[in-house]
Amino acid sequence: MTEILAQDGAGPAVTGADRTAAPVTDRVTDHPAWPRLKRAVEEIRVWQSADGSIDFDAEGAPARTDAETALGRVVDAVEGLAPLLPHDAAYHTALVADLRAWADGGFAVPDFLDSLLAFRPAADRADGRQHLAVFAMYTQNGNPDRNLEAVVFRMVWPEWLAELERTRYDNPLFCGITFEDFTAGYDTNSAVFFPETIAVREVPERFTWGGIFCDREAARFRRVIDAAVTTLGVELPDDLRALVADQDRCQQAFVLWDMIHDRTHSHGDLPFDPFMIKQRQPFWMYGLEELRCDLTAFREAVRLAEDGFPQGRDVQFAVLFDRMFRFPVTGARERNYDGLGGQLLFAYLHRHDVVRWTDNTLHIDWERAPRITNQLCGEIEDLYRAGIDRPKLVHWFAAYDLVATYLAPHPGSRWAKGPDALDLTQPPRKLVDDVLPDEFPLSMFYEALAKKLKNVIASTKGIRGSAPGAAAGDGAETTDRTAA
Repeated sequence: MTEILAQDGAGPAVTGADRTAAPVTDRVTDHPAWPRLKRAVEEIRVWQSADGSIDFDAEGAPARTDAETALGRVVDAVEGLAPLLPHDAAYHTALVADLRAWADGGFAVPDFLDSLLAFRPAADRADGRQHLAVFAMYTQNGNPDRNLEAVVFRMVWPEWLAELERTRYDNPLFCGITFEDFTAGYDTNSAVFFPETIAVREVPERFTWGGIFCDREAARFRRVIDAAVTTLGVELPDDLRALVADQDRCQQAFVLWDMIHDRTHSHGDLPFDPFMIKQRQPFWMYGLEELRCDLTAFREAVRLAEDGFPQGRDVQFAVLFDRMFRFPVTGARERNYDGLGGQLLFAYLHRHDVVRWTDNTLHIDWERAPRITNQLCGEIEDLYRAGIDRPKLVHWFAAYDLVATYLAPHPGSRWAKGPDALDLTQPPRKLVDDVLPDEFPLSMFYEALAKKLKNVIASTKGIRGSAPGAAAGDGAETTDRTAA
């Protein structure tokens, strides 16, 4: 490769004097190497194609020497920050090697497999521990391209959560995390950090971690739910109103919710591939799986509250309100499976008289809400249990019938007309083409709510809980998911 990266990783823009002048700090984002790293990464990102490569023949492309110089600054910054993070030493060594190999290969499609395998934040989860990660990756609900990204985050692993993971909810790969700072791919709606998104030459046999940013989830929950409660006139109990006002308390609720949700994908009477990544299925199947995991977290939260854990009550409220008031009106309507799950939960509770929209005010029967919510969880689990004895297409229709019992299908739907309306000589995956992009449209209630909350939801793009002014409903700094 070039001499620029061979010289201890240093590019010409960074001198030895720059490094020795750095103040003593243990916070990565306070170190002068961090803004240099961000600037270099952002410079490289705009040159990259969707697959992460740099086409030097494309219009507006840099000279290769310019790309090498910028990457040299990335390497130098990583090496300058690495001493602050001795627990990630093996990863940062592998990262520098992967970055140099990318340049050696002419900035073709990047390969971060070796550094990915060396990055193991779940191996020793310590509350408050910092990590610096640099990868070519896409960000779910954010940037679909595999651009170079840099993110600094902290682990959220208080003793009470660690004890629950040890004794009740084993999930050795789960990482609850909060943002310290990030590059442009996370200046989006993405709240996850998953190894599946990283550019590698081959998929590892198994992944060893998965991270969810509970601070972003908590901050956007607080802002959107505060607006929804005001718009709908919901009377909140005092403890739940205090929850919406408290960022740290919300983060505790979300990290517990996420830990239980995540493990539920591999627990229960499941199909062989409960996450359905390798299958092409109608999007309501994804919606039911995500809702099943959330309602399992809700059910466990009821038990935790009974056992004296204050976070149990908070998780119940977070699941109900995030699912009912944020998910259905967030994101595009095309195959929005999380939105569908939220619609189903609201419709089920409305059908069973737990929520009532009367006199332009939403009333909630707080006493009956846990039992009826658990009842819906039971119906979905019954569907799964019976599905083991059904052919795939029959199971899809049974799931459709469950959803359609509570949500009105689009009047133009062929699936709503039943099997006779479909060409059953086609394999099931081909029949997915007959699913409408918005198979279960929003109700009049949600159409009106979406208009009222549109600007608030848009304001949560890039939000982070540590930002100044991040309280619900104010002007905090603003810097789910769809299935194929």
